[in-house]
Amino acid sequence: KKKVLLRFSSGNFTEYEQDRMRFHRGNFSLEILNTSREDERLYEYSVSKGPEEELWHIQLQVFEPVTDPRIRILHRELFNGSCSLSLLCASERGDEVSYSWDSRDSGDTSRICSGNGSVLNVSYSLRSADLRCVCTARNRVSSRDAAFDSSQCGTEQ
Repeated sequence: KKKVLLRFSSGNFTEYEQDRMRFHRGNFSLEILNTSREDERLYEYSVSKGPEEELWHIQLQVFEPVTDPRIRILHRELFNGSCSLSLLCASERGDEVSYSWDSRDSGDTSRICSGNGSVLNVSYSLRSADLRCVCTARNRVSSRDAAFDSSQCGTEQ
């Protein structure tokens, strides 16, 4: 048993779920509106031309976008005018989220803030220029940033 979403024949088409689907005649694509997890399944696309039929199977995956990440200080050490931190970047929601760190500054500070994964360990002199580490949480459908300012080393967060 299979559910037919659209039938196209002799230049005319019938949409069986008009409120959920939109057929684009120009490129023969079918758009699912207001996609939800329930739409995640295997779809079949077939085109019949006379005695021949072409058949494709398309697996639809639905991804929840990432939410704005938050940066927390896991560990902090102040010693001899320098600051050492372990920072954790986490997004509350989103599927298959990956994390990366960088700096929007150029120069020496860009290397300090460079990394992959949700945790970043940084050490820097409190006398140095402002350090701004940016965490990016991303997945296949979205990307969000959060920034950590070096002035937060001496404060509770």
